[in-house]
Amino acid sequence: SAIFLALSALSTNNYAYGEEVAATPETTETATPEVAGEKYEFKAEVSRVLDIVVNSLYQNKDVFLRELISNASDAIDKIRFLSITKPELLTDKKELEVRIQYDAEARTLTVADSGIGMTKDELVNNLGTVARSGTSKFMDALAEGAADVSQIGMFGVGFYSSFLVADSVTVATKHPTSDEQYIWTSGNGEDSYTIGVDPRGNTLGRGTEITLHLKDDAEEYADFDRLNKLVEHYSEFITHPIFVRKTETMEVPDEDDVEDDAAEDTESDEIDVGEEEEADVDEEEKPPKMKEVTTHSWVKSNADAAIWNRPKDDVSDEEYQEFYKVLNKNDYGNATSWSHFDAEGNINFKSLIYMPETVPQELMGGDLSQFKSSMKLYVRKVLISDDFELLPKYMSFVTGVVDSDDLPLNVNRETLQESKIISIIRKKVTRKVIDMISKFSKSEMPEDEEKEEAELEIDEEGNIIPSEDEEEEKEDKVHPYTVWYEKFAPSLKMGVVEDEPNRKRLSKLIRVKTNKSDDKFISFEDYVSNMKEWQKDIYYISGPSVDELKKSPFMEKFEEKGVEVIYFTEPADEYMVGHLREFDGKKLTTITHEGIEFGDEDKDLQKRRSKAYETKFRPLMRYMNKFYGVAVTKTKISVRLGKAPAIVSSSEYGQTANMERIMQAQAFAHGGQYNQRGGMKTLEINPRHPFIESLLEQVPDVDDEEAKPPIEVRDALWSLLDTALLNGGYPINEGKAFSLRMMRSIKRQLGVESVDLLDEIDPPVEEDVPPEFDAENLDGLNLDDIDLSELDIDMPSEE
Repeated sequence: SAIFLALSALSTNNYAYGEEVAATPETTETATPEVAGEKYEFKAEVSRVLDIVVNSLYQNKDVFLRELISNASDAIDKIRFLSITKPELLTDKKELEVRIQYDAEARTLTVADSGIGMTKDELVNNLGTVARSGTSKFMDALAEGAADVSQIGMFGVGFYSSFLVADSVTVATKHPTSDEQYIWTSGNGEDSYTIGVDPRGNTLGRGTEITLHLKDDAEEYADFDRLNKLVEHYSEFITHPIFVRKTETMEVPDEDDVEDDAAEDTESDEIDVGEEEEADVDEEEKPPKMKEVTTHSWVKSNADAAIWNRPKDDVSDEEYQEFYKVLNKNDYGNATSWSHFDAEGNINFKSLIYMPETVPQELMGGDLSQFKSSMKLYVRKVLISDDFELLPKYMSFVTGVVDSDDLPLNVNRETLQESKIISIIRKKVTRKVIDMISKFSKSEMPEDEEKEEAELEIDEEGNIIPSEDEEEEKEDKVHPYTVWYEKFAPSLKMGVVEDEPNRKRLSKLIRVKTNKSDDKFISFEDYVSNMKEWQKDIYYISGPSVDELKKSPFMEKFEEKGVEVIYFTEPADEYMVGHLREFDGKKLTTITHEGIEFGDEDKDLQKRRSKAYETKFRPLMRYMNKFYGVAVTKTKISVRLGKAPAIVSSSEYGQTANMERIMQAQAFAHGGQYNQRGGMKTLEINPRHPFIESLLEQVPDVDDEEAKPPIEVRDALWSLLDTALLNGGYPINEGKAFSLRMMRSIKRQLGVESVDLLDEIDPPVEEDVPPEFDAENLDGLNLDDIDLSELDIDMPSEE
């Protein structure tokens, strides 16, 4: 019968403890009598589910183990709950655990638990009929086209996932109130199952043992490493211990052979042996005979506890750090900070999130599309997936868990990803991450470790006078958040770009360097507090490096007036300010745009002065506009230049030179997008500079079509533009023309009349002259020190 076939895979389970190792023979024969069981027909709905499981295109077969362990954990939870009022239920077996073992030769896999077990009626109701297991709901959803096989478990049909990897399944179970231990068995694709009394008697004590007879293509699951990894991945934080039996074969000395040798030695002792013969015996000691022994040991595969389920006041910092290392297996450092919280509302969940202190290796390349999130979604401590986007991309560095009892154990990933539930979780966890970082940024500077006692100075009122060294050390200390921020700044800046609802909160976490911050980081809030009374905007300048920005002609007027300017040197900065238009009501303005005005100046005087300059230099500006053509959009009088004769600025709503440089460097830019983004350059000339005054006098009337300035004036105009472009952060227009102008300039400076090449030099004929012999350097030379064999000398033949 089916019972007889199933019993061949079941063996008596007198469980060993986790560290116990038991040696067993290489093969074990278990004689079991044939037992007649009652045959039952599956209900139509269950048969359809089994057929779908077997014939589906289910991609991830690994979930069968997760489902079986989850069911086992539920059974243990139930017996533990019942034992509170009925402690006698634990009499037959006190351990509450899950044990997994395999037999590679027999191709079986067994999952056993010491939970509540099942009676015969419960076997029929739970494994053979719809009952209230939810199978009918699954079928209704399937009929409506709203379900697929990846939803197994959502409606309580997880047990049937066993048939993803098994040709047949055998279930042995013992309920504490039942006098008998029963066996349930069914084959893959069969429309019936068999239930009978286990002829072996009560071998379980209490609980359930499920044995899978693996398919040909599922032999990989009869392997310790494979099973251990699956348990660690899916069921690492199940409350109850999960043991996987490890089978190893090793060679040990054959004790029987040693005993035979000892007996031979005893007989040989009765025979006299000469000294020479004794020596021969000692020299010819035989190596010990070895034999193979198979050992079994139980290895605990899940973590000790899911600390996110404990009250946070009961968890020490050391425990949090240890759990971080368990959770983030690839990170050997500590967490910088963490947040442990319970969320209540439309959906309840617990969460524990960590900020790492080092940048993950995958993030260093900057390609977030290839970076896998470190957040994991659990349902009742069972891993559902680590592929859900529980946090936005810019928070990919955050590690943590989310555990909810309100989610189904298994659900279609795409459906859940787009559902309202995940949206709510993502929103709440994202806000908590921002709060965690914000709290860290506002934390007090940590105290230094205790230093050696030193003499203290005390004033008249008894207060300690800090020494100058202590004051300097305090100023030089860097806040831990600043250290962390320098590593993760690109992620936060990406958040400002992408996360519009949290943009204001994220902007408070940004740190910047300015011309007044002494190379230290400050916040936007600090900048606003340091603004001039007349200042309305937050000023910034962007470029490749701080050193280059400090020397920019744009900075001259701001340094003169003592106005603070933010330095932006990272590519992410340009994208960030493109979305962060203002902070605390103050507009972010780049000083490289035209139209910069200062509120401390006499507007009426500036207006009259500008008008006078424009009138005076209008002929030069008209000629420049015609001369430069499309190289610049327009020419105007500058009111902010100091020593520089001219500079090229961008239009008020155009892109900065730095942004154009970044966009031009895009590896996969298509078509003419760069040309469309670029342009809109304004040439600002300094009306007080002698170069501009001289050009005004030398350029011809723009209306005189035949008038043409000399080559020196034309070169000066182009050189002026090239210098202005470089000062503004732009590249020069034409490299070839620039080279020709430089050659003409060098020619004039050196007083060279022509650049035609001179004739080739005609060297005299030289006779072969032997090298001079320096006898003075031969002092101390000893021929004995020379190895003549190493010299390539043709010796004459003796003949």
